Amino acid sequence: MEQRQLGGSGVSVSRLGLGCVTFGREIDEAAAFAVADRALEAGITLFDTADAYGGGASEMVLGKWIAARGIRDRVTICTKVGGPTSADPADRGCAGARIRRNLEASLRRLRVDAVDLYLAHCWDAGVPPVETLEALSEAVEAGKARATGCSNYAGWQLCRMLWLAEARGLRRMEAIQPPLSLALGRQAFETELRPLCLDQGVGTMTYSPLGAGFLTGKYGRGDVIPAGARFDVIPGHQPLYFFEENYRIIDKLRRIAAREGVTIPTLAIAWVLHQPGVTTTLIGARTPAHIDQAIAALEFPLAEELLAELTGLGKT
Repeated sequence: MEQRQLGGSGVSVSRLGLGCVTFGREIDEAAAFAVADRALEAGITLFDTADAYGGGASEMVLGKWIAARGIRDRVTICTKVGGPTSADPADRGCAGARIRRNLEASLRRLRVDAVDLYLAHCWDAGVPPVETLEALSEAVEAGKARATGCSNYAGWQLCRMLWLAEARGLRRMEAIQPPLSLALGRQAFETELRPLCLDQGVGTMTYSPLGAGFLTGKYGRGDVIPAGARFDVIPGHQPLYFFEENYRIIDKLRRIAAREGVTIPTLAIAWVLHQPGVTTTLIGARTPAHIDQAIAALEFPLAEELLAELTGLGKT
């Protein structure tokens, strides 16, 4: 699989990455190992996790798999800090002391001395931005992270961090991880993040190309959400996707997929992969078959006319 440099980080990432949010939360260790094995076999070398995923369970399972397979030198590890890791309302955010403490805990769970990418999981309005940036910069200086970045930041927030890094002589954020799909995140990406990242040389790791599963086409208007599905595990995702404009996008995707002889997920993932400025795209998986589904999208020859047709969905 094609490898790309992520901004100016010096970190190489595969064209597709595996988001490990399901590990230890939605699938058990054996299933996670099977998914990770298939991903690596398919050429995926970027594995993304966070200390908030399952309260550290995702990191633990990923770390155990890497150690069991003896493949630390073959994979790129990205983890994040900022989300809640326990039921304690205070156990969240990007204060400097928390970043330092949580990084040590993440390294222990992952069974490594350093991660390749360490991201602020979200903007923390309660902490001075320079405090967050200083702690992340220290992680690089201490050799515990090769590069840093952010996830779920608005364009102005990333821009502020880039300016602070230059003004204070700190390590800058080299990557951002925003959501991007035909159903969510397009306007922010196209009008704010992409121009900024291309201008400043920041790598872009988009996630959720299937809209947390919405763009599989399995959710219809008024359907009951199956127990254990992503929208059941995280009900807060439902209002982000379940509205009429998105249902119309699914209706159009279904017709296009039937005409082209491919699946809806193939079209949805392929569209993201063909967006200018996207360095890599993170996919989620519960089974090895989900990995194969993403590989099919990567290999799909998306013609310019079809790409334009997909880009126009939701705009008419």
